[in-house]
Amino acid sequence: MKKIYLSVLFLLLLLQVKAQAPVAAPAPAKGNYQLASKFNADKLRKMVFSQVVDPHWLKLTNRFWYVYETSEIKSWYIVDPATRKKTKMFDNDRLAAEITLIVKDPFDAQHLPIENLKFTNNEKSIQFELKSTIDVVKKDRKDKKAADSLEKKTFYFTYDLQNNKLAELKDFNKVKPKPIWASIAPDSSAIVFSKNFNLYWMDKDNYKKAVKDETDTTIVDHQLTKDGIEFYAYGSGRGDDESITDKGANKKRRPAGVLWSPDSKYFVMERNDQRKVKDLWVINSIAEPRPTLQTYKYLMPGEKETSTSEMLLFDFSTKTFKKLNVALFKDQSIGAWQAPALAKNRDDEFKPSVWLGTADKFYFYRIGRDLKKLDICNVDIHTGKVNIQADERMNTYVEISTPGLINGGKELIEWSERDGWAHFYLYDDAGKMKNRITSGSFHCDDIVRIDEKNRVLYFTASGREPGESPYYVHLYRVNLDGSGLKLLNPGNFNHTSNINDGPSYFVDNYSRVNAGPKSALYDNAGYKIMDLETADLSRLMATGYKFPEPFKIKADDGITDLYGVMYKPYDFDATKKYPIIEYVYPGPQTEAVNSGFSVSAASMNYVDRLAQLGFIVVSVGNRGGSPERSKWYHNFGYGNLRDYGLADKKAAVEQLADRFNFIDITKVGITGHSGGGFMSAAAMFVYPDFYKVAVSESGNHDNAVYNSWWSEKHNGIKEVITAKGDTTFQYTIDKNPDIAKNLKGNLMLSTGDIDNNVNPANSIRVINALIKANKRFEYVLLPGQRHAYGDMSEYFFWRKADYFVQHLLGDYSQPVDILEMTREVEMNGKKR
Repeated sequence: MKKIYLSVLFLLLLLQVKAQAPVAAPAPAKGNYQLASKFNADKLRKMVFSQVVDPHWLKLTNRFWYVYETSEIKSWYIVDPATRKKTKMFDNDRLAAEITLIVKDPFDAQHLPIENLKFTNNEKSIQFELKSTIDVVKKDRKDKKAADSLEKKTFYFTYDLQNNKLAELKDFNKVKPKPIWASIAPDSSAIVFSKNFNLYWMDKDNYKKAVKDETDTTIVDHQLTKDGIEFYAYGSGRGDDESITDKGANKKRRPAGVLWSPDSKYFVMERNDQRKVKDLWVINSIAEPRPTLQTYKYLMPGEKETSTSEMLLFDFSTKTFKKLNVALFKDQSIGAWQAPALAKNRDDEFKPSVWLGTADKFYFYRIGRDLKKLDICNVDIHTGKVNIQADERMNTYVEISTPGLINGGKELIEWSERDGWAHFYLYDDAGKMKNRITSGSFHCDDIVRIDEKNRVLYFTASGREPGESPYYVHLYRVNLDGSGLKLLNPGNFNHTSNINDGPSYFVDNYSRVNAGPKSALYDNAGYKIMDLETADLSRLMATGYKFPEPFKIKADDGITDLYGVMYKPYDFDATKKYPIIEYVYPGPQTEAVNSGFSVSAASMNYVDRLAQLGFIVVSVGNRGGSPERSKWYHNFGYGNLRDYGLADKKAAVEQLADRFNFIDITKVGITGHSGGGFMSAAAMFVYPDFYKVAVSESGNHDNAVYNSWWSEKHNGIKEVITAKGDTTFQYTIDKNPDIAKNLKGNLMLSTGDIDNNVNPANSIRVINALIKANKRFEYVLLPGQRHAYGDMSEYFFWRKADYFVQHLLGDYSQPVDILEMTREVEMNGKKR
């Protein structure tokens, strides 16, 4: 009995000791690097192929052709809407065998690397090319022993669509693509370009020589102007990648930026005087053999040393020009509009740049520096008289959209947000509004086609269909008197449409973030003629991919609807708690929220792939974000460009955490690039107790040293006119360095060292403020990279992944080597 008593006593003591012993903390979650590594850019290209039907409309009929690839095969199709037939252009097996007999390289039905296909012979045959494995000396190569003198021989073929016969085009002289510098007259009689800061021209024969060999010393260039100098040039100056010490750069032919009259007798251009604009610099530290200084003109907000623009009209027959009197606003911006391109001319080698207008007049805009005053004008080229056909005046910035012309401008369709929503208005040539064309609480986007004969406008718009996301775009038609508005491509999806010149038919591509892409053919009344394609996502789904989930919540005001998308790990377990990361871009020109299906490398890196490491990743809009909604929504952040979207981002996470138990609101991260980099750092400084971790990429943290266009437009600049009539501009803005001292969590900053969009000074100024405040942070400098990180994008994805895995999951297990990159070896059949 005594032994039993002692045993019980010992057991009770043991239980008491165990009860008092500290409970071991749960092991930190591990980042799922293996799952994230399955979706890099190279692997995605092997899982998802064609996602849209991209039609090439033919010239002589309403037919079109397209190419579409699946995980099985790439196929070329011809579609005849009139007969509702879709047929394969050729039999892949048979064509591959015939090509193999000629080229002597093996091809099969699944591997036909056809390039540059186009219709010929009155659309009865096609022509295409294909590269072989044979090395040949490049044509017109002067130094045939140079290291780069060899290229793979290209074979050219023609294929008779009626008789299904293939023939090689021997000794074929392919028409080379139009050089970027060539502004070709509509009748091809003259080609204008810029060189030595001046305008030059050449005739057709000399142009053919230049296309064949730009260094040909027999080419005759004729000089049009003589007073052009650096930074006050005719046409473009130095390129961004050229050092200011590159004295030979100005001798190259460059684009002139001219727009021709339809009759090829005149052309117009803007000449910009940038001499007073101050310089900015980046240093390419990895340039060989010495680091190089890259200098460029960069106008910062509020600076008085701005560029000025002139509009010049050239009479090509007399080789003379005059400066047009288009000035009205101080420090105004001007721009001539280009005529819309015809769909049937898509595959033409030479597409002239023609002004919007007629042979006797062209259209342009002028807008004040504060962007609150806009005039839509035309110019009589014979008298130089400027006629204002429509104008806009707002208390916030005015958006610009290309107008539509009817009967050469006797009527004009203007896009305007004057009533708080984007709509179309019809004007006569005297500047009097005839009538509204559209109205209502929805956003019109672009003029797609104008059927002048039947007086019908085809346009895209979003936010009109009840029960849908306001960001889903549809195609509509409406009579110019405002009657007969009709939706042409219904369905609760985001739509992109491609319409022919008729306009009689259009191809509709549609998808959602949670529904794969499909394509269909419609007529201009909205009748579906046939389904075309469904994207092949079979290989993607086999990896375990799952669609993200759209959601709707309220903004911080409790009233405004916000729309977002949630991305979960593909091995999601609803019984677990997950840290949450917001991927952000504040706008106001866009929102970082996908509406349609996307598996692009950039998108996956920010949301899908990041989630696979063990996070819930969300992207959600904010007031002041997308311009696709009301002007109130779009302009919400006007005058407060730092903090305006943050309350909505915080409110979004709080509401989602209330809605879903699997979200751990104590572990909130945030990341973004450019404006998103700016916003993610600001979130750490404004809400330092809420946001725990941020990766801030290439952020414009100090908008006083960012470009004037974005900062002055979206934050606002005040125009001040003195009693003497002098006009000045005042600019102030809140900056991230001012509040960097508030940091409590973990912050990583990154930038490319030669970023000439958001200069590295933006990140360095935040770094300076953090150091002065005695803060710990991380900084990743990407050598030789511009604003996007180029061939270092994959590297930086894993650095970003590490940072969130370490500070949100507590996993510090990764070795120095990034194994997910080291293990990847691309096998392409070539020697390595």
